Parts: sequence; structure tokens; C-alpha cells
Amino acid sequence: MPNDPYLDASVRWKIRSGLVEFDEPRYPDMVAAILDCGVATEVLGLIGSGKEADVYAARDGTIPVAVKAYRLYRTSHRGGRPVKVDTMGNHAVHEFDLLMHAHRGGAAVPEPARRVENLLSMQFLGGDDGPAPKLHDVTLEEPEAFLEEVLEGTRNLAKAGVVHSDLSPFNVLVYRSRAWFIDLGQCYRVDRLGRSPWRRLSEAGTSLEHGLKTFDRYFRKYGLRVDVEAEVRAILEQLDRFGVLT
Repeated sequence: MPNDPYLDASVRWKIRSGLVEFDEPRYPDMVAAILDCGVATEVLGLIGSGKEADVYAARDGTIPVAVKAYRLYRTSHRGGRPVKVDTMGNHAVHEFDLLMHAHRGGAAVPEPARRVENLLSMQFLGGDDGPAPKLHDVTLEEPEAFLEEVLEGTRNLAKAGVVHSDLSPFNVLVYRSRAWFIDLGQCYRVDRLGRSPWRRLSEAGTSLEHGLKTFDRYFRKYGLRVDVEAEVRAILEQLDRFGVLT
């Protein structure tokens, strides 16, 4: 039986008593769940879906927020226990903690607000006409300046101790002429917490190289290139406080 510490007592009771549903909640049920747990006071509509989660535009009082709901069953996640409440809840915990860490470190990420079970709310990036577009879906008027925004944002994430393992134009929003990084569930810490520094920095180098090559391919249509090797080397030198890689 799942018994991870993040689970509320009511959820553990439902699991023990057999009252947990095994079908993905329908939209009205999902809205009710969001309102009941208090991460928002009004849900405006579904604005995005990924492999693991759905994102809703909502309000918390008068403040616009985005609510990310990790799906319990209709996901690409394999393995784990038959009941995925604990597994997907841990994904929400992981992303919320990384958002908090990156935001406090000054990185351009949505400000986290609340987290309950498999739901988390954060700053809504957009306006009355809808959410901010993804980099993949826009035509840039000043591509050279925005490329520098993306590179600076990647550096700032690393300064905050976070590396995104899925950097791509799909995970960058264009909002107020800035590059905002989303989907931090695909990130990991590269500061002093966790595994050995050598292993952590080696994985960071691989992730950064892969992501920056993705941006290099994207910006080629504007006649721009990314010096991937130089960028990765500079970021790793910044992170390698104790000369582990040298």
C-alpha cells in the first residue's frame, strides 16, 4: 500500500478502504478536485496537455495562476505500484521543489504558489487573450536578442543550481520579450545536494549539450548558431566549484 509521507491522511485512508478511483477524472471532476484542494478558487479552462500532466488556467482569488495536474493513469510513466497516486504525487513534489529553488535563485521560471497531492499551482504567464506562446510556435522579430535571452536563461538556471534535462523550444515561453523556462519536472539539482559531484556534473554536461544543440537547430532558420561546446564548458566551469572535472 502506498504510504509515502507526502500523502494526506485522507488519501491514505481512501487507499486502505478501497475508495480510490482507477479511471482518470473527467474535466468536471478535475475542476472539482482543483477547487476542493484549494490550489485555485476558479478554473477557467484547459490550456495544455503533456505526456504526464494537464495544465489549467485558473484564478486564486483575483490572481491568475496556472494549475498543473499530474495524471494518475493516462500517462507515459511505466513501472511503480499499481496505484499511481504516490508516483505522480512525487512528480508534483519534485517539480514544485525545483520551481521554488530556481525561482529563489533568480532564474526565469514561473513563481510557484501551492502544491497539494498531484496538483501544483504557479504564476500564470500570459494575458486576457490566453497563455504566453511557446518559442516553437512564434516568429521572432529580434531572433539574435532572443537567442541571448535563451542562453542567459540557461546560465541563470545553472547558477540557481538547476539543469533542465529537456531543454527545447517547446519548454520555453515567450512572455514580455523574455524567455521563461517551464516543465521543471524534467530538471535536477546540480548544487551540493544529491549524488557525487563528478557524476552530477557529467550528467549536467550531457543534458546541456543535448538541449543547446536543440536550440542551435531551431535558430538556424534565422541564420544564427549556438557555440554549444563553449556554452557547456563555461557553465560547467561555473558549477565545478572544486575542480572535480579537471
